[in-house]
Amino acid sequence: MFTELRASAMNNKLISWILFILLCFIWGSSFILMKEGKQGLTAPQIAGLRIFSAGIVLLPFAFFHIRHIPRKKMGLIVITGLLGNLLPAFLFAAAIIKLDSSLEGILNSLTPIFMVIIGALFFKDRIGLQKVLGVIIGFAGLCLLAFTRQDVNLDNLGYAGLVVIATICYGLNVNIVGHFMQGIKPWHMASVSLAIMSIPAGIVLWQQGFWELDFSDPVVQWSVLNATLLGVVGSAFATVLFYALVQKAGALVASLVTYGIPFVALFWGFLDGEKITLKDIACLLVILLGVFLAKVPLKIKRWKRLP
Repeated sequence: MFTELRASAMNNKLISWILFILLCFIWGSSFILMKEGKQGLTAPQIAGLRIFSAGIVLLPFAFFHIRHIPRKKMGLIVITGLLGNLLPAFLFAAAIIKLDSSLEGILNSLTPIFMVIIGALFFKDRIGLQKVLGVIIGFAGLCLLAFTRQDVNLDNLGYAGLVVIATICYGLNVNIVGHFMQGIKPWHMASVSLAIMSIPAGIVLWQQGFWELDFSDPVVQWSVLNATLLGVVGSAFATVLFYALVQKAGALVASLVTYGIPFVALFWGFLDGEKITLKDIACLLVILLGVFLAKVPLKIKRWKRLP
């Protein structure tokens, strides 16, 4: 009996590690997929196709899950879809036109920092000295990154700002879900919200002339493939994996995916010929240190004097 329990625990741990690595790889690869998508698509087309394809894939599940969501919560479901999926998708896609994919990956790691700030400012969450220190260090890393990156200048600083706004959307969304969506399973919430967001995404595709593109053009085909992968794998499939990881290993372990994403983004950027320096890595480590202090409670043992 003990051997079976031990084997089961080891199996769960292995599955958790596999899910963790897969999520880091999938979400870290999202930025290079957006970069490849811009070869034959506009930014609104990339974002629209991402959300539309994700929503269509999850639509069959949404039909079953929507019955488990109270009607009075449907407005919040729409808001979480906007803040957690639709708006960030368009902001990231617009920013990738001017920024390197690796830089977007680094800036994305600010999400937990804004989650703490928004929770303290608007949701009356308690924020201790450790979290304050984490926020300060995180922003120090962001400022260092802005000053050391050659591709961040007055001409495209606004594009970096779009990514920061996207992380603010993520942070606000997490707080809304945490404070107002108790009792609703995250998987139900994700499938229904993405299915609903596929409607405005489809309208954007129609208005942007997506269906009139020359799909026999290899460049368009490659861009459509990358944007579709971004939606089906990066949004829909990864959502399933994330909630599976939460169930297997807990929310704290799942939140640590934040640390792996930028390194995968840097790896893809390096392979794609983007200039990545030791300063970039140093700034990333400073930001991640801030994230760690803001998110992970440290238990410091105090020595007791002997009588």
